[in-house]
Amino acid sequence: MKIHLGYWHRYIPDWVHVDLCDMEHIDYKTDISDLSCFDDNVADIIYSSHSLEYFDRLEVVDLLSEWRRVLKTGATLRLSVPDFKKLIQVYEQTDDLEKVVGPLYGRMEIDTENGKKLLYHKTVWDEKKLTELLENNGFKNVRLWDWRNTEHADVDDHSQAYFPYMDKENGLMISVNIEADKS
Repeated sequence: MKIHLGYWHRYIPDWVHVDLCDMEHIDYKTDISDLSCFDDNVADIIYSSHSLEYFDRLEVVDLLSEWRRVLKTGATLRLSVPDFKKLIQVYEQTDDLEKVVGPLYGRMEIDTENGKKLLYHKTVWDEKKLTELLENNGFKNVRLWDWRNTEHADVDDHSQAYFPYMDKENGLMISVNIEADKS
């Protein structure tokens, strides 16, 4: 089983989709912190692109525990989050706060089964802190991954976020794409 968490209108064929938003392709319409719809040790991979930052640094520990519960031993947790270090570079290059406000604060209004909900990013990450988080919460073999080498490479999500926008050949990647295995 392959589980895709919290990415709104993006659809990956043959994956199970979980998100709070009310869209036709979502298999389980629930907060991604609650995977009670799944048994223990059933997923081969969980993928979440730009949703971890919607949880603060205390909430994320319980979140990872829940995701880890669903993963099989040795299975992969694949994450993509805005890269704080790269966003600082963008700001330094442009001296334009507007270029980094979106990835830093992530204001998003979504339609849920219970009406509209407004979401904001609650924290930022870089490769070092995300690696520490994963290693301290039951994951091993933490490594970067390249969106081009995944079965979802044709799904244009934020794992492919560049500055300038969509300059995937010459731009600066502004996401940390990191994965780890359940120990």
